[in-house]
Amino acid sequence: MDYLRKVVVLFLMLQYFGWNTLAGKISGAEVINFGHRPPTWAPLMQMSANLSDITSIRSFFDFRTLDPEGIIFYGDTKEGKDWFVLLLRDGIPEMQIGKANTLVSVQGGPKLNDGVWYNLELRSEGTFVVLEVNKRPALVVGVESDQTEAVLTGKIRLALGGMLVDKKKLLHQFKPELDACIRTGNWLNLSTPWDTDPDWESRPCFPEIKKGSYFPGTGIAVFNTTDLPGAETEEKGITIEVNGSWQGTLLSLQSPGFEFILSEKKNKDLTMELKEGSESGNTALSFEITKLTLTILEHSLLLDGKSVLKDETIDFLSTWREGMLLAFGGVPGEVKESESSNHLQGCLEKILIQGQDIDLDQASFKHSSISSHSCPAKALNELT
Repeated sequence: MDYLRKVVVLFLMLQYFGWNTLAGKISGAEVINFGHRPPTWAPLMQMSANLSDITSIRSFFDFRTLDPEGIIFYGDTKEGKDWFVLLLRDGIPEMQIGKANTLVSVQGGPKLNDGVWYNLELRSEGTFVVLEVNKRPALVVGVESDQTEAVLTGKIRLALGGMLVDKKKLLHQFKPELDACIRTGNWLNLSTPWDTDPDWESRPCFPEIKKGSYFPGTGIAVFNTTDLPGAETEEKGITIEVNGSWQGTLLSLQSPGFEFILSEKKNKDLTMELKEGSESGNTALSFEITKLTLTILEHSLLLDGKSVLKDETIDFLSTWREGMLLAFGGVPGEVKESESSNHLQGCLEKILIQGQDIDLDQASFKHSSISSHSCPAKALNELT
């Protein structure tokens, strides 16, 4: 029975994650989720082939995202001396090409970060690289150098979600992280499996998505407040606005000797937990949890304009400037397997600090289970 159980579990894993992922290999035609990885320029997956084996100069795939910026596809020859990268910036496709002594960066075409599936095709036409979106030309880039070789030999390298050359070679810098999915890829008509990043954990893509940050209940995103907007005046303080549908721990603030936790318990009551030194306590609060505004003043905390904490011994604004931990989804230091961790589960459709949108990809730490820019359009328990 133990053997049979192991076989069944293995079968289910293969069905769920794909038949080529367990050994560090994956088919380029599978549904691939670019998200759920730490910030890095290293590719999510890569492959190489002899240029003599290339029978097609076009690659095509379906692409979907709500993320405005990040790297999609990379290719190079001559071990990175000539290279190409396709990315999004402000939702618009951008190509950057390095060829011999020439660098080119061009942006154009439709915005692609609206959560709809698009068919993208990249192909080479002599000295031009052409991007088509849904069978229509969207961007054409021409590059010619006096050092271009008439016949290329050696290998071509391809990568998804990262680059194989130093980012210093880029003409126009960008953020590499991309919360996106691709499917039905055909890469230069090659059947070679892709090598995956050993730290990458394959996760399925949601059938339909909406804007927001999704927390499945297994991890947190942590910011140091020195990296976040500060108070313009002490009178106005600092505001943290959160909209969404969730349960568990929404956020926590930590500094030496102080901890503030805002969470929804199983009875649907909003609870504030406060720890100061060796003392701690819980307070039930009566607020609408789908939209909350926490205001941090010099010696007090307000929730939706009502005072929930006042302490003349703590200067919250100074502590924010000097550096405290702001975590969404839980409390730093808690073990995720612990029943008391009460990690956030749900979709935060908007996170604003001082009126500015907060990108979880810029957190000091973000658990790989969190989707920074997309939530399931339906609650996961409604999909089954």
